Amino acid sequence: MTRPVYLVDDDEAVRHALALLLSTVDIKVTGFADPQVFLAQVPKLAPGCLILDIRMPAISGLKVQERLVEHGIDWPTIVMSGHGDIEACRRAFRNGAVDFLSKPVDEQDLIDAIQKGQEALERMLSRRAEKAETLALLAALTPRESEVLGRIAGGFTSRQIAEGLGLSPRTVESHRAAIGAKLGTTSQAEMTRLWLEGREAP
Repeated sequence: MTRPVYLVDDDEAVRHALALLLSTVDIKVTGFADPQVFLAQVPKLAPGCLILDIRMPAISGLKVQERLVEHGIDWPTIVMSGHGDIEACRRAFRNGAVDFLSKPVDEQDLIDAIQKGQEALERMLSRRAEKAETLALLAALTPRESEVLGRIAGGFTSRQIAEGLGLSPRTVESHRAAIGAKLGTTSQAEMTRLWLEGREAP
């Protein structure tokens, strides 16, 4: 488990106990007593797995989770509660929680939940890296090449693209060759996949 783990809980004894417990399996935890301090620090923190207590004086754990979601931060979150609140559990999962644990937290359940969160984080970061690479490839295309690529993705033949854009078929083929060189593929299916991926919301 190489990604950071952040624990937000106003109870110092709980923070200390969980940090000590997790250190026995080589999981380093950064604790925050104040959820508002944590939220202020988030922009400076590396992506990690988050452990949130639901009941805190200033801002509830669920509210912290919702604020993160509002700002597009979807780190895997484990929510802890000392009360069996079904509605809180539902809200936590609606906002992307990977697990909901009851206090006192079972040691193995917490370790398993962190493992699940770490795996989810790795998948998310991998997808983002792939998306960034695709966007960089697409950004290298000229406006006309992007236009031709959109037609290719739409299933049009070179002749149809030429007619639609008022170009000669030879010019379209020249654009296709340039697009293929920049994207690293001459496959229409792969070009279409990259074009569609570039149009997806981040």
